[in-house]
This record gives sequence, C-alpha cells and structure tokens, in this order.
Amino acid sequence: MSEYKRLSAPFDKAALSELRAGDRVFLDGVIYTARDAAHKRLFEGIQNGTQLPIELKGQGIYYVGACFKDGKPISAGPTTAMRMDKYAPTLYDNGLAASIGKGDRGQAVYDAIVRNGGVYLAAIGGAGATYAHSIKDSTLIAYPELGTEAIYRFEVKDFPLIVAIDSKGGNVYGR
Repeated sequence: MSEYKRLSAPFDKAALSELRAGDRVFLDGVIYTARDAAHKRLFEGIQNGTQLPIELKGQGIYYVGACFKDGKPISAGPTTAMRMDKYAPTLYDNGLAASIGKGDRGQAVYDAIVRNGGVYLAAIGGAGATYAHSIKDSTLIAYPELGTEAIYRFEVKDFPLIVAIDSKGGNVYGR
C-alpha cells in the first residue's frame, strides 16, 4: 500500500504541482461545499460581477450534500462531479484550486485544471460516514434555502482523497 501525502487547504499551487495522478493524500484545513444549485449561483455571480459568498482563490470545493444530526455532519459522501462540469471551468479560471467529487470530468474541466495549475481530487463513493468523521467543524456560509445544497465551510483533518487529475492533466481514468 502506498504512503499518503499530506495536503493543506487553502491550497498552495506549488504543492499542487508536485502531486501526480494516483497519489493518495490526507487533506487538512478548510474546504467549502457546493453542489449543482450553489454552483449555478456562484457561476451567475461571476458572470454578473457580484461579490461571491466565498473567496475562490486557492480554495477547494467538495461536491457534497452532507446530512446533519444535531448540527454535525453524520454523512458526507461525494456526489458525481460531472454534474458541475458546465460551471467548473469558470470557477477554476477565477481562482478555484481544487474540486473534490467522484467520477471523471469533461475535457473543458481538464483544460481548466491544467490552465490554472489546479487539481481534481476523488473521494470514495459510499464512504459518507468515514468522511463525516474527518470533518471537525462545519459552518453554514451561504444559500440556506438550498438545504443540503447550501454552501458550508468544513474544517477537515485526515480527509482521505486520491489525486484523480493532476495539474499537468495526468489522470487515473486512462485518458
């Protein structure tokens, strides 16, 4: 079994450039959640020039609709990343450093990752309870009316991920 590398969020582009597809990482730090509806609002905010509820520069977005009990996440498994592909290139072009989800991405996302020196990190589907244990704190940030699709700030520790697309376009999908 290969060793895990340590990665901190918000992300440093130099550290991301050292990662290669297939590397396993433990992520520590702050990431944000956003799924389809929140992505649409972020995208529209960029298009309209309005201030976003989060700073994208150097950040990571986890594609998750976490389930909460007593204010704490009890399940936080990834959702299919391809659903965010029409918005992701614009977010990467506006500072996003990493996205986290499951499944392959479209070519426009690969191009945006390489163009911006970002990465795509894969989380394991069906492991929502495991991921919830790595979330040490969560705070609602924006769009509470979206329910599980609202944007949350997660502080994570030992959050296990795989580098699925690296900053050079290398990937684990056999492309």
